[in-house]
Amino acid sequence: MKREAAIVGIGRTAYSRNSGKTTLAMAVEATRNALADAGLSLNDVDGMVAFSTGDSVSTGAVGYALGLDGLYFQSDVAGGGNVAALVMSQAFMAVESGNCDVAVVYRSLNSCSGHRFGTFAGPIQAGGDSQFSAPHGYMVPGQWFAMWARRHMHTYGTSHDDFGAIAVTYRNHAVNNSHAMARSPLTLEEYHDSRWIMEPFHIYDCALEADGACALVVTTRERARDLKHRPVRLLGHVGYTGKAGLNDQWDDMTCMYSAFVAPRLWDRTGLAPSDMDFACLYDCFTYTALATTEDFGFCEKGEAGSFYRSGRATYGGDIVINPHGGLLSEGYIHGLNHHVEAVLQLRGDAGVRQVEEPELCLVSAGAAAYGSALVYAGD
Repeated sequence: MKREAAIVGIGRTAYSRNSGKTTLAMAVEATRNALADAGLSLNDVDGMVAFSTGDSVSTGAVGYALGLDGLYFQSDVAGGGNVAALVMSQAFMAVESGNCDVAVVYRSLNSCSGHRFGTFAGPIQAGGDSQFSAPHGYMVPGQWFAMWARRHMHTYGTSHDDFGAIAVTYRNHAVNNSHAMARSPLTLEEYHDSRWIMEPFHIYDCALEADGACALVVTTRERARDLKHRPVRLLGHVGYTGKAGLNDQWDDMTCMYSAFVAPRLWDRTGLAPSDMDFACLYDCFTYTALATTEDFGFCEKGEAGSFYRSGRATYGGDIVINPHGGLLSEGYIHGLNHHVEAVLQLRGDAGVRQVEEPELCLVSAGAAAYGSALVYAGD
């Protein structure tokens, strides 16, 4: 059985530093909002997909809290932002294969007030593969990506001004996003004056920890025609894991998984970087955005800094990247909020920050050796 699928609804909670709610309560709220946005009822839902690292809640728990009798398709993926595109692809495949008719994809976490990366309770223990990297000081993402960023700086002469240009660009976009956590304009001078986290990263190089949830609804394209909004189609998805996902085994830290995903994605869709009207690039750190901007072909290798500094990644430039402010300024909902933004833009519902007549969007997920990307199109 093969059917076409589309995204028909989006929902979210407020993003904050202290939600005062459980991840279950926020997942339920975001799901209800997404269904209302689509014009569907709870009784229509027969599939759920979610992913988790740290603070989260299972699809079974959310389905039960919503009062659903049961699910015909259920997927709980173990992973972080590297699977934020994979879960969307799973929902599309579940609907297209007939395993379910209406699938909800959500992410809910209290990454600020709840479980925070880099915090430990009790003895600090490193098991599995991390036992080999921990003695060298690599235990949390910022430590890894600081090392990768240093390699790019050494190879291409990348500067703090280049990283700062990314932070400033995304913040400028967030100023017009009423849902963003950080909306105050950011200057390059303020960026340089901000405190260090892990050199070469300042605080503004790091994703904005957030409490919150967002959700998207996928159903058949046929059914979508009778619903409230312009549906959004998936044109192609590609994922890649290199070196078993081990960050310290990667051969060239000036590029990421995206160097392998990009050629296959462009070949599979028959599209090119120049065809994209905007992009939502996973930006857990400014360096992640810098490397993937290059890897996906929006500029040459080693030129992302000048690409951002010259205004080519914003309105009036070559392409608008992270028009919502990204994870750096809107909030770190583990990358699923990138997909919400993609749908808003492709529907023409982004208000004052609307990209002009968008038809195609690239969304990436993940960093380093493990990640994926997809292309959405307005129907």
